[in-house]
Amino acid sequence: MTENAHQSAPCPPRPINVSGNLPIIHVVAAALVDSDGRVLIAQRPEGKAMAGLWEFPGGKVEAGEIPEMALRRELYEELGIDVCVSCMQPFSFASHSYDRFHLVMPLFVIRNWDGLVRPLEAAALKWVRPMRLGDYPMPAADLPLVSMLQDLL
Repeated sequence: MTENAHQSAPCPPRPINVSGNLPIIHVVAAALVDSDGRVLIAQRPEGKAMAGLWEFPGGKVEAGEIPEMALRRELYEELGIDVCVSCMQPFSFASHSYDRFHLVMPLFVIRNWDGLVRPLEAAALKWVRPMRLGDYPMPAADLPLVSMLQDLL
């Protein structure tokens, strides 16, 4: 081995669909952080997939949209706020296989926006201390992002 080479532990098996037969869904999400350091989560409404679970606000990236513009549109539609693209701090992303699709979701941290946050589409909204995010049931793709946000905030 060379001086710069290193050995890593073998990766544990992870259930993932590698056959390529799942459609890939591109969504985008925001970790809105208020002046008290709390993070906004939204509860998925009845009638939607994963109803009742808590998630970071956001939604699907439409054809021809870049993630930042999709997030700006989604936050206006879901929460009634306007976010300047320069206020979106790219943070991390999720890549997760569900039974019927594979989700790819960048997460942006946002600390500044115009307007008052209102639940225009969510069943409920909550401002949560980062260390309490794990107290809320979330979609599987969101879970790894929670621990990363806790480390950041």
